[in-house]
Amino acid sequence: MALKDAFGLAYSGATEAGFSSYARAVHELQCFIGDPVGSADRAIAEDPGFVMAHVLKGYLFGLATEREATLVARACHEAALPLAATARERAHVAALGHLAWGRWHEASRILEDVAIDHPLDLVALLTGHQIDFFTGNARMLRDRIGRALPAWRSDMPGYHAVLGMQAFGLEEMGDYARAERLGRTAVEIEPRDGWAQHAVAHVMEMQSRQKDGIAWMRANPDAWTRESFLKVHNWWHLALFHYDLGEVAEVLALYD
Repeated sequence: MALKDAFGLAYSGATEAGFSSYARAVHELQCFIGDPVGSADRAIAEDPGFVMAHVLKGYLFGLATEREATLVARACHEAALPLAATARERAHVAALGHLAWGRWHEASRILEDVAIDHPLDLVALLTGHQIDFFTGNARMLRDRIGRALPAWRSDMPGYHAVLGMQAFGLEEMGDYARAERLGRTAVEIEPRDGWAQHAVAHVMEMQSRQKDGIAWMRANPDAWTRESFLKVHNWWHLALFHYDLGEVAEVLALYD
């Protein structure tokens, strides 16, 4: 019988040991911290038949948008193809195949259907959200997460990430007050959520609230910089706030 997670989602080929590494990879992706690829690799090493570990690794490389990374995503797709045992897993494998071969919109549509059927599937939400980001689909940045949000509760693992993604989608659609509220709540729940930190920074940039933005970014920089692969982009947002105020010395200090 397939292992199930806290949300009741089944994971074919997974043991407790492999799933622990997979869950770590998902958490790292939620926060943009650590080494989610390394964690996915450990899950695969523990459980070579763990289909979603191959899929997650493939998504990570497919979203990298680099030629060499795309080849890895294709290899992950090939490894996952014979392993999928449920309709949800088969849909993920199909989405990965489209992503790996450059058919991002097709991947997006499949992941949209997965999230409609399984709104607690955080990997479907995270991957779909990033595809919406890269393809510039502002409406779906908001609506993909908005459809799933009612199924979530504040005590569920990963809830902060759902709020952070919804915050970014709301910001991109100009709903700044709600975006800031959800983004701040996400960071309160998980201070290391770099995407939620980033969403609130976007709100303040769009509203020309440079001083608020500086205060927001400087309040707890250790939380959003430690082991973060989004930290350079978030430092850049802080530099933009200083630049808008003509504080060039501060900009150069951040650059140095």
